[in-house]
Amino acid sequence: MPTEVNQVQINGKELTCPVCDGKEFWKRRTLMNTPGASFMGFDWANKEATNFVCNDCGYVFWFLKDH
Repeated sequence: MPTEVNQVQINGKELTCPVCDGKEFWKRRTLMNTPGASFMGFDWANKEATNFVCNDCGYVFWFLKDH
């Protein structure tokens, strides 16, 4: 669960939740599992995404680049 809640800017624009208009998010990293890598036991080789989770409603943004 969240340890730090912040406002977030992506490419100079303030991130706003499209569901509740919230402006505070907590950050997490998530593996983007693929069936092939999981089947072969190589989950560690999957790419990670950066997620920003709305602190008000829980909507999750996914970004491939680290922000």
